[in-house]
Order: sequence, then structure tokens, then C-alpha cells
Amino acid sequence: MLNDEQLLRYNRQILLQDFDIEGQERLQHSTVLIVGLGGLGCPAALYLAAAGVGRLLLADGDDVELSNLQRQIAHTQADIGSNKARSVAEAIGELNPEVAVQVIPRRLSESGLGEVLRGVDLVLDATDNYPVRFALNRACIAAGIPLVSGAAVRSQGQLSVFYPQRGGPCYRCLYEEDGDDTALSCSQSGVLAPLVGVIGAMQAMEAVKVLSGFGEPLYGCLLLLDLRTQDIRRINLPPRRNCPDCGHLH
Repeated sequence: MLNDEQLLRYNRQILLQDFDIEGQERLQHSTVLIVGLGGLGCPAALYLAAAGVGRLLLADGDDVELSNLQRQIAHTQADIGSNKARSVAEAIGELNPEVAVQVIPRRLSESGLGEVLRGVDLVLDATDNYPVRFALNRACIAAGIPLVSGAAVRSQGQLSVFYPQRGGPCYRCLYEEDGDDTALSCSQSGVLAPLVGVIGAMQAMEAVKVLSGFGEPLYGCLLLLDLRTQDIRRINLPPRRNCPDCGHLH
């Protein structure tokens, strides 16, 4: 049940007929794990907190550096040297103190993901590390929860929601493991600051849609964006029948 202050805080969302109070209450009772509190994770976390997701788990083992401030908008000059998850938790506290935040100031290992995912309704992958991405994919399949995946580099980004229990593909249907430790990184290839904000905000939007039942999430689809030209493409992604991670579900 929303109180008067919550009705005022969230009334712009509640006004949407397809969202309404029921959608807001679903967000209020949801828990999201955000892995990576950098360029994608910062805007995603802030928007999920602002939208009223009841509980956020923030996982990142890195500290804030000066070069992060060009695009990682939840961190400030004063946060340099602080753990990224703790920095974002403080920003969320200033934005919406109603949100319950749990800080996980370390890199998650695959062996410990099952424990972390207990009680989690959705995972938002904001990392640039292939082993972590594949581990999150396997853990989400095992736990039966959706995975919102985003990536951004240079002027290009991509976005999808993986939930093979609904019959669609998983992350490994799109990318086979190849032994590379890190995806194409911003430190090597560069990135325009607003790009990660766009993709991170879109990840938050997909999470809100999944959790509230609003709209049509990107199940079974890959959205590709190039902000250099504003070229946007949407590609249907069928599941791989021989996928070692989700093939048993199809």
C-alpha cells in the first residue's frame, strides 16, 4: 500500500493507465541486482531508485578514478578512491532514501552467485567482462530470473532482455565463450559520454517494464544503436537449440 508521500513522489508514473498504482506497487516489492556501477550501472541504478524499485543490490569491486567521471554520473570528484558501489549507494540515498540498498563491494564469483540471487527478481548486467557476463547468464537461468544486458563502446550500444524460461534465447545464444577476459573496452576504444547514459537508462526502462508488467520488454530481441548516425536496429534472436546454457529449456 502506497502512502500519501509515495503517491506524490511517483504520481507521474501512476498516471499511466497501463502502469497505475498496481505497477508502482510491483516495483516497490521488487529486488534488483546491478552488477557493475560504471558508465551503464550509474544511470541504471539512479533511474531504478527514482522509479521506486524497493530494493537494490549494488555489486562492484572497483574504486572511482578521475577518468570515470567523464561518463559515470553517479560519482563525483569527492568520490575518487571510494568503492563504486558505495559511491552509488550514497547517491541513491540522496535521491530516494526509501530505497533499501545493499552494497556488495567486491567482484562476484560464479560460485557465490546462487546465494546472492536469493530473493532477487531481476539482474541488470552493466559489466564489460565476458567471464562475469557468462557466469551471470548461467546463474540467472538456474534461478529462473530475467537478465537485462547492455553494452556500450565508441558510439555504439546494444540492449536485450534474456529470459529463456519464456522460450527466448540466453546471452550465450548470442555470444559463445571464446576465452577473452574482457569485452571491447572504453579504455582501449573510447566512448562518448552520453552513450552509456542512453544505454544505462534503457536498461532501467527494460527492468521497470519486466518488473511492473508495463509494455513489451525486449524478450528475444537485440536492439542495436549507433548514436553517431542515430541508426537504430531491432533484430529477432532465436534460441540456439544446442546452447550449453539454456538448450535444456527448448
